[in-house]
Amino acid sequence: DLKKVPGNIPPDIAKLDLSNNKIRQLRAKEFEDVSELKILNLNSNGIAYIDPAAFSGLNNLEELDLSNNSLQNFEYGVLEDLYFLKVLWLRENPWRCDYNIHYLFYWLKHHYNVHYNGLECKMPEEYKGWSVGKYVRSYYEECPKDKLPIYPETFDLDKDDEEWERHKEQTVQTVKKHGVIVTVIG
Repeated sequence: DLKKVPGNIPPDIAKLDLSNNKIRQLRAKEFEDVSELKILNLNSNGIAYIDPAAFSGLNNLEELDLSNNSLQNFEYGVLEDLYFLKVLWLRENPWRCDYNIHYLFYWLKHHYNVHYNGLECKMPEEYKGWSVGKYVRSYYEECPKDKLPIYPETFDLDKDDEEWERHKEQTVQTVKKHGVIVTVIG
C-alpha cells in the first residue's frame, strides 16, 4: 500500500519491485540514490504522471516495467537518463494518441535496441486499437509535404510496426569471431 517511492532504499540495490502499490506519480529524482539499479518494476500502481527528472541517476537501468498503470503519454525528457535500457514494458496503459505521444514514439525509434511492448492507442475513440506508430505516421500524412519533420528516416509511410520489426531483425547481423562479437547494421 505504498503511496510514494520509499526514501530508505539501499544504494547498492540491483532489483527493485514496487509493483501492486498505490504510487500515482513519480516525482523528480525519486531514484537518484540507487544508481546501481538494473531492474525496476512499477507495474500496477495507477501511475498517471512521471516527472521528466524522475529517472535521473538511473544510468545503469536495463529493464523498466510501467505496465498496468494510468499513463497517457510521457513528457519530453522522461527517458533521457536511461542510457542502457534494454526492456521497457508499457502494456495496459490508456495511451492517448495526440501530439504528446510523439516524444515516446520517437525516443523508441531512435533507441532501436530497446525492446518494448504495449504501445497501443486507447484514446481518442477514432484511434482506439491503433499502434502508436500507425497513429504518428497518419499524423504526418495529413501534413503538407513541405512541412514534414526533419527526421524522415524515423518513419516510413509504407511500413507498419510489424514490418519495421522484421526489417530491423533482417538488417542486424551478429558475427562472433575469436571471442569478439561484431554487430553490423545496414
